[in-house]
Amino acid sequence: MRLTKSTDIALRIAMRLAVLGEGENPTTREVAESVGVPYTHAAKVVSRLQHLGVVEARRGRGGGLMITFAGRTGSLGLLLRELEGIGDVVGCEDEPPCPLRAACRLRGALRTAQEAFFAALDPLCIDDLVASPTGPVLLSLTARPAD
Repeated sequence: MRLTKSTDIALRIAMRLAVLGEGENPTTREVAESVGVPYTHAAKVVSRLQHLGVVEARRGRGGGLMITFAGRTGSLGLLLRELEGIGDVVGCEDEPPCPLRAACRLRGALRTAQEAFFAALDPLCIDDLVASPTGPVLLSLTARPAD
């Protein structure tokens, strides 16, 4: 299973914010540059992360982004389910629909595999992902041109 680009960006942003110290509240643009993603993509993802309660954004002096307690400690599997959605792995109902869809066992097997993937991530959280050696690497990231 491959995660969407938006989910990949969301995880990078959450991990970057998780290693910053108290009072370090970068802007969306600064975070986008440090994790190497376009600002427009990062802005959409930050909005989604805010909606999910993972990130808090403050405007004005002393503003910026920060990861919430729930964002640090919440289930990674649950977060990925929210970001990815619980759709089918294969497009059985796409146009044209698969002629095997009425009697196919593949769809159910792939759904089971997808849930096993998420379940394997359920006990993990963002704080687990930023433990050494990842955390120091995240701290060393500086603004760089996005793709």
